[in-house]
Amino acid sequence: MKKNSIIIVALAFLIGCKSLNNTQKGTGIGVAGGAAAGAAIGELAGKNSVIGALIGAAVGGSAGYFIGKHMDKQAQELKQAIPDATVERVGEGINLTFNSGLLFKLNSAELSEDAKTELKKVGGILSKYDDTQILLEGHTDDTGSDDYNLKLSERRAESVSKYLESQNIPSSRLRTKWYGESQPKFPNDSEVNREKNRRVELAIFANDDMKKDAEKGEIR
Repeated sequence: MKKNSIIIVALAFLIGCKSLNNTQKGTGIGVAGGAAAGAAIGELAGKNSVIGALIGAAVGGSAGYFIGKHMDKQAQELKQAIPDATVERVGEGINLTFNSGLLFKLNSAELSEDAKTELKKVGGILSKYDDTQILLEGHTDDTGSDDYNLKLSERRAESVSKYLESQNIPSSRLRTKWYGESQPKFPNDSEVNREKNRRVELAIFANDDMKKDAEKGEIR
């Protein structure tokens, strides 16, 4: 029965909980069972690894409330700094999605000059909020072989990670994963949708220091 309750809360969280703001959602997970609820939601979000990572990292309760409030500020700054990217608050973290049409040329992992300009802005904000961890994920469309796409998504994720390191983001805060064409956000049935699937996503979430401060109510 307890497991069923957690899954029900997980489903409610994933469909949006439109009547709650982000910080209230963070608190709600804690009431449902903290890490156990986060794990259940992470499993349900398995088809989108970034979402699963963000929900799985949630701590919930009053600490989740403070973390969510802190992340609201960072998300707003990211939206203002890089309007061409998609910035979404998920659980107690942030999902930042770059379109590879902005970052890379077709079949290339070399960052464009426009991309470097955007990443400099991102790096400045990530440096300001140094109490977070960043997961970078590379994805492609279904053009080409599975093996080629997997390697291309790896190179693209690593390119973004290395550039952020050059902007004084410590490597200890960065982790990369890559999935090739296996996690499309849209059906690969048109060039418009394929471009959307050629992407790099960031999951930004609290590190251990932020979580400890949030538990003491010392985060602002």
